[in-house]
Amino acid sequence: MKTLYKNFNLLDGSKNMSLKQGMDLLVEDGIIVDIGNGLSAENVVELDGKYLMPGLINMHVHIPANGFPKDKETDNKKLVKLVTKTKLTQKIAKKLLCDPNMKTQLFSGCTTIRAVGGVGHIDTMIRDEINSGKLIGPRLISCDYALTIPGGHMEGTVAVGANSLQEFKDYIKDNVDAKVDWIKIMITGGVLDAKVKGEPGEMKMSAEQIKTCCDEAHKYGLKVCAHVESPQGVQIALENGVDCIEHGSYVSDEAITLFKKNNATLVCTLSPAIPLAKLDPVLTKATDITMYNSQYLLDGMIDGVKTCLNNDVNVGIGTDTGCPFVTHYDMWRELEYFHKLCNVDRSFALYTATLNNAKLLGIDDITGSIEIGKSADFIVSSKNPLDGFENLRQLDLVVFKGKEYRNPKVNKNEICETQLDNYLSTI
Repeated sequence: MKTLYKNFNLLDGSKNMSLKQGMDLLVEDGIIVDIGNGLSAENVVELDGKYLMPGLINMHVHIPANGFPKDKETDNKKLVKLVTKTKLTQKIAKKLLCDPNMKTQLFSGCTTIRAVGGVGHIDTMIRDEINSGKLIGPRLISCDYALTIPGGHMEGTVAVGANSLQEFKDYIKDNVDAKVDWIKIMITGGVLDAKVKGEPGEMKMSAEQIKTCCDEAHKYGLKVCAHVESPQGVQIALENGVDCIEHGSYVSDEAITLFKKNNATLVCTLSPAIPLAKLDPVLTKATDITMYNSQYLLDGMIDGVKTCLNNDVNVGIGTDTGCPFVTHYDMWRELEYFHKLCNVDRSFALYTATLNNAKLLGIDDITGSIEIGKSADFIVSSKNPLDGFENLRQLDLVVFKGKEYRNPKVNKNEICETQLDNYLSTI
């Protein structure tokens, strides 16, 4: 049966989108088949002047963690070792820790996500269950576990450490056999790894190791995304074949040349740096070093994004969900941060989170904009998101591949909500 979504204000996801009023949208078998005025169908959903736009695309998610503040620290390495012990423990971990987060992502408006570092091959298991209809969740682009060196960023949790070039190749082949969509590597350390001020992105992987990973991944037709949090890391990553820089930092003129030469991209993730830099350390448990380095990273990412945009380097956005205070339901905050801190207008921010992110993933022929022939992936809000992305925090309707979820509800953490709202009110 065809379904007609009638009488809404359209934001179509295009780069120069303008609000189109009084629009209708016709969907059949999960595909958009017509857009216009005065359309008709037997099954009609009246939207009464609400705002319809493409589903959001979150480029940087770690599925197992929810980002909620913890009363006490847990030994994540020990936990991962336990849950990956057998196929049964992996299935239990998937069901308890991961599956609920997929529903949260979808119900909060993300109809596509890219998972860039997970536990074992659980991410591809989730992807396949979503594709088969066994699990509620968004379209999932998976990397499975990331690669680093022993002692590298997130080694032992969402990354494995390789001791030799051959081990890097073996781990990539293992991920290839699991049919991942991308390869993820951890080139530098992170804010929580740093032992001194001014060093949030200490080099971990060597140029030779980076090149080996990129060459091996490209051999299998896969692109490589890389955790990078320093100018040196950006430079070395681009010199050795990385396709997509995650997080980023200050960007040199030479790096801009390499971005363009390699057709590489930058994915901006402001959400994880903000809580550790700006919120009360009593709540975040951030040390002086962590707070200093988080602010340094935040300043570097913002400067790097502006430099890339000013030089026509493609920039995507994601949340780095799973980091402290970065939840599975707050993609709208990343858009608002992007708008306010990187000085882009909200229509460009929405384009970045929809059609542009789809282009970066190579799926813009399927999703990312409201166009005839594309998947019926869209969200509906009562208020105009271009007046403030907080208007997307509670949606009236989420549609993914034509399936409707009306007035979707997600479980939220009051501390995260209050503290991050307070910060937003200051910028």
